[in-house]
This record gives sequence, C-alpha cells and structure tokens, in this order.
Amino acid sequence: MSTQTLIAAASSDSGSHQALTATLFLLVVLLTVGITFWASRNTKTAADYYAGGRSFSGLQNGFAIGGDYMSAASFLGISGAIALSGYDGFLYSIGFLVAWLVALLLIAELLRNSGRFTMADQLAYRMRQRPVRTAAATSTIVVSIFYLLAQMVGAGALVALLLGVDSAAAKNFTIAGVGVLMIVYVVFGGMKGTTWVQIVKAVLLMFGTILISALVLAKFNFNLSDLLGQAADNSGQGSAFLEPGLKYGVSLTSKIDFISLGIALVLGTAGLPHILVRFYTVPTSKQARVSVLWAIGIIGTFYLLTLVLGFGAAALVTGDAKDRIVESGGNLASPLLAEAVGGGSGTTGGAILLALISAVAFATILAVVAGLTLTSASSVAHDLYANVIKKGDVTGAQEVKVARIAAFFIGGVAIALAIPGQKLNVAFLVALAFAVAASANLPALLYNLFWKRFNTRGATWSIYGGLVSAVGLVIFSPVVSGSETALFTTVDFSWFPLQNPGIVSIPFGFFMGWLGTVTSKETESEARFAELEVRSLTGAGAEK
Repeated sequence: MSTQTLIAAASSDSGSHQALTATLFLLVVLLTVGITFWASRNTKTAADYYAGGRSFSGLQNGFAIGGDYMSAASFLGISGAIALSGYDGFLYSIGFLVAWLVALLLIAELLRNSGRFTMADQLAYRMRQRPVRTAAATSTIVVSIFYLLAQMVGAGALVALLLGVDSAAAKNFTIAGVGVLMIVYVVFGGMKGTTWVQIVKAVLLMFGTILISALVLAKFNFNLSDLLGQAADNSGQGSAFLEPGLKYGVSLTSKIDFISLGIALVLGTAGLPHILVRFYTVPTSKQARVSVLWAIGIIGTFYLLTLVLGFGAAALVTGDAKDRIVESGGNLASPLLAEAVGGGSGTTGGAILLALISAVAFATILAVVAGLTLTSASSVAHDLYANVIKKGDVTGAQEVKVARIAAFFIGGVAIALAIPGQKLNVAFLVALAFAVAASANLPALLYNLFWKRFNTRGATWSIYGGLVSAVGLVIFSPVVSGSETALFTTVDFSWFPLQNPGIVSIPFGFFMGWLGTVTSKETESEARFAELEVRSLTGAGAEK
C-alpha cells in the first residue's frame, strides 16, 4: 500500500467516518488493555506467564489460535488478491486452510506432550541444550520479527487511511503506539492476557466477516453464481477471472513460484513459533486436538468467506474506489467493500461499516503482535537466558522478569525497523516468515519426533541451514532488486528467479538435518528417543 494511495484515499473519505473510526479504535484499545490488566492479577508463576497456567479449554484455545493465525495480511490481503486475480487469489485461502491438516496430524498433540513452554523444549529434550536452544531461539526471533514488521507496517497504513493522516510524523506515531500497546500486553498480561485478547479479536473478526459476507450475498439473493458472474463481468477479464492461470499461469517461472509459495504456506504453519506455543496452554493432549479442530472450523469458515469478500469487491466496488483497490495492490478491498454494501461513500451506513471493519482489522493487528512479541520474549528468557546463559540455575520468577525486559527490547526493535520500513511489501514479509518457519523449524521438529538417530548436529544444521537459505535466497530474488516492484529498484543483484524460496530452502533444511546427523558420531540422543516417544504419545512428565 503506497503512501500516495493512502493520502488519496484519506483525503477522499475525510470527514464523515473519521470521528466514528477513532471512537471504535479507542474502544478496541480500551477493551484489550482492560483484559490485559485483568489477566495480570492471575499471572503469578512462570507457567502462568508462558502457558496461561495450562488452564484454557480446547474451545478457548481454538479461538485463540484462530485469533493468532488470522492476521491483518490475511484479512486485508487475501480478499484483495481474490478481487484482483480471481481464482488464483483464492488459492491463498486454500493453502492457509490445508496447512492446518499438517499441524493437526503431525505436530499439535505430540508437541504439547513433549514440550513445556517453547519450541526449543521439545528439541532440547534429547539434545545438547545450549547449541539447540540457541539455534531455535534465533529462528524464533527472526520469524517473529518479520511477522511483527508486517503487522506494524499494516497498522500504520490502516490508521493513516481511516483517520486521514498524511504526515510521516503521524504515521510514525501510530506505529510507535502499536508497539507500546504490544509491550503492555506482554509485560502485564503474559499468555493469559494475550490469549483473551486473541479470543476477543477472533470473535470480532468472525462477526465482521460474516456480517459483510451476508450483506454481499443479500444483494444477489444469496445466489453465489450471480455474484461470480458479476465479478467476472466487472473485472474486465471475463470468464478468465474465474479460471486458473490469470496470475500464476503467465510463464513457467510464475507456475513454479506458485508451487513454491504453496509449499511454504502449507508447511510453514506447523513451524510458526507463535502458533506452536499455543498448544502448551491446554491441560491435556485431548484438548490440544480439540483446539486444533476448533481452529480449523473457525479459520476454514473465515477463509471460505474471503471468497465472498474478494469476489464481492470485484462485483460491487466500482469507479474511483475500484481504482484505489488496484493502486493499493488489493489491500483496500475489504474496507471499501464494507463501505459499498453499507450504502457507498458519503453515506452513514457506509461510514459505519467502513469504521467497523477497520476497527476489526486494527484489533487483528493488536492480537497478532501481542502473540508474536510474547513468543520472542519467552524464547529469549526461557531458552537463551535460563538454559544457555544460566544453564538451568534460575527461578521461574527470574525467567518471567527477563521475559518482560526482553519484551521491551523486542518491541523497540520492531518499532525501529517498522518506521523506516513502511514501504516494504507486507505480503513479502509474511511469505518470508512462513518460508523460514517451514525451512528451519519444521524439519528439526519432525526429525526429532520420528527419527531415532537424529542428533544435536543435525538439529543445528537443519535450523541454521533452512534459516540462512530462506533469507539468503529472498535477498537475491526479484523481491529485493531487479524488478519494478522490488524493494530496491535502482540496483539489480537478483540471480534467484523466484519470489518465494520455499521450493528450494525447505528441502535444503531437511537435507541439512540429514547431513548433520549422518556426519556426527553422537549417540546420546538415541538413548533418549524412547523416552521422548513415550512422552510425546502420553504426555507423561510434560509439565516437568
């Protein structure tokens, strides 16, 4: 979403909805801060801070996972991709949804049973603590920072659009404000506060999405065929809008690129650290399974409704508003669709729905950044400080204190990077986070669970190999240089032709895990494999 687009959008809609939007934004902030301070009174131990005391039910955790997973990039970006690319845009929704089958079948229950607070707990159970925890913490922080940047840049753009902000200082202030809020959530609320914020956000997001979808379908007498037909007609692409190939069928490279993106999306979810830690908040492995099933239902419903939002925007948003969707790369599709079904620009109904959807998107951002910051801070305190630096000689209270301090530093880093990074492509940052998670985290987790011979060298080589290859390939891709939409348009050092590195970096992560294992003579990890296997299947001793 370019600065010029935001300024134009803000100026055209200034007046009618700004006060209403500001009020709704304020209500969302007050509600989430109130929840955080309420939760802080019940956060007393390390288990409370890291895992919410393992007190959440499968239903509650399912909503929280949904709130953590359905980011602003999903809400604003996927509906926009459908509005611009039709069938090819909807393939994003399929990738995000199918990813949960991998998480359910391979990761959820086993991880909950064999870990305690962070992803590294599961890896370090039968490995040497210091190298594995350092590698896992490094990967966690890198993935979280990329995801944080995407959400905070999106927050600045969204508030700038809705409140008519056109000065750099005001947008910087917005990003800083979001950063301060996420620090407050994590420092005071811990996992309990963050979880309840995510639950509230999931409810608000589903309510807003269902409401707009129902209003769109009502305009076509709930006939999906009529909706698709008008969307195809208004798109200017005709029947091609409803067929594969409009975006990813242009060349062989684009087809391979889509396969690469699909692999990253499907496998990346099972390696996202802020999603993985959610499985530690439930008391039993049964509740872990229940929470994923609820998450699939919530997330599946949401991503199916993006079909209505995206094609609805293509069918109903016309004129200048349609041009604004194109200029924003699709990011304004959902807000402008809400305005259209409410009566259009300048109407009270349009202003109310536009403000409502924007406030929901803002709540989405707040919930996701809180989860990401908590995950990073927990990894710093539990993995690096407690187990690498202090070698386990630390109390729970000291860990929590370090985690809270780490939240300040991580929040500060995110603010410092997001302010100059407002021109970065949000979709690029999110896709990179998924690719890194799938390349670095997933191979190590799966090898550790299912391969007896897997050892410390294999784990560290797998994590660092996947991490370096994913980030490195993106640096030398058209996303960063060598194209009109690159981050640096005046230089060209791109030799990797794909925008997403998943098709190369994910197999490379698995290969490095295998290579590191077979070239090491370490046998200590094999001796504890049987223990880990029993623990992962039964949950015996997981909280110890």
